[in-house]
Amino acid sequence: MAMEEILSDAALDGPLHAALTQLDDAAKLIGLDDAIHHKLRKPKRVMMVSIPTAMDDGSTQVFTGYRAQHSMERGPCKGGIRYHPDVTIEEVIALAMWMTWKCAVVNIPYGGAKGGVVCNPKEMSVGELERMTRRFTTELVEVIGPEKDIPAPDVYTDAQTMAWIMDTYSMQKGYSVPAVVTGKPIALGGSLGREAATGRGCVFCIREAMRRLEIPMDGAKFAVQGFGNVGAWAARLLEPLGPKMMAASDSRGGVYNPDGIPVLDLVKHKEETGRVGGFPGADDISNEELLELECDVLIPAALENAIHEGNAGNIKATMVAEGANGPTTPDAQDILNDNGVFVIPDILANSGGVTVSYFEWVQGLQAYFWTEDEVNERLERIMVRAFDEVYAESQKRSVDMRAAAMAVAVGRVAEAQAMRGIYP
Repeated sequence: MAMEEILSDAALDGPLHAALTQLDDAAKLIGLDDAIHHKLRKPKRVMMVSIPTAMDDGSTQVFTGYRAQHSMERGPCKGGIRYHPDVTIEEVIALAMWMTWKCAVVNIPYGGAKGGVVCNPKEMSVGELERMTRRFTTELVEVIGPEKDIPAPDVYTDAQTMAWIMDTYSMQKGYSVPAVVTGKPIALGGSLGREAATGRGCVFCIREAMRRLEIPMDGAKFAVQGFGNVGAWAARLLEPLGPKMMAASDSRGGVYNPDGIPVLDLVKHKEETGRVGGFPGADDISNEELLELECDVLIPAALENAIHEGNAGNIKATMVAEGANGPTTPDAQDILNDNGVFVIPDILANSGGVTVSYFEWVQGLQAYFWTEDEVNERLERIMVRAFDEVYAESQKRSVDMRAAAMAVAVGRVAEAQAMRGIYP
């Protein structure tokens, strides 16, 4: 499929429609040069590869993999790789674009990328996942690297996945290249603090927003849709500041207790049972019911488009902190604005992960590693500075935080593009 077909108005839907709409709105807001605007609407490069994989039963299955590189104006590309049966090329392009803005809004020297493989990892053995990952890496070996494009974990990928990618890439190069990926195990050059980084960054943003909105931390109530790595860490780090978790969910449903659910107890319950449902002392609820609970802070930390035109009018939270990528559609954002809901957009709220990935990359290149306290202190400085800049932009332009974050991010990328010019 040609890029013009993928990006045509007739084909646009879901995350890519949302990403391009946000870019177009930001371009209008800041008066972006038309040539730069048109360039930023298209990714620099998109790869689609076949991944023949030997399965445990002796058969061969051919998976489809993607890697989209949106921008290299400010530095090498950066972005995760997800394994999911619903991965599409349009979704990967959208996520790469969001990564560009995410890196720019916290002002780290990266452009955005994203990758994915169409598969169901829940139905695959460890051996099958390893063989698929190594073949996928081999297909991408010429377009990734510490100076080109640095992958990281995403949906249903983890530190082990990154270890396989690093090892495969290193074998191709003939020497160890730990900086080719981030989110690696500590033993292979991973950074301390990386596992909790996205949730921690989200909590820093929530804390700063509650200060601006004058919402007392003690006694505040929050709900988490998507009690995975991001959602669970956000809950674990937010609870000690005073708020209580009243609800949480995963892909199979959720639990609710208006008097509060102890976060660590729910973490243990999920580790033992594989789900949050059935937690003692709490009522089971659906994901849709959780989104519509009355609370101070709602943290959507699952997949895209959780908050849409059909349910946005029922959101009763005072604040939405987007732990996931693209959980709110453009139409839903308008409804939330009309209802006075304060939204901390994904490119700001969940940028703690890419920030500490940047720290890991820097440490790997230098072969000099920081303590966890140093990582967390540096992360806090960057997140608070980014929040302050976006909030100031929102006040200056009288726009919501998403529009302000996009104005800051797109403006930075556009400035870099204008200064570099077009080659040749």
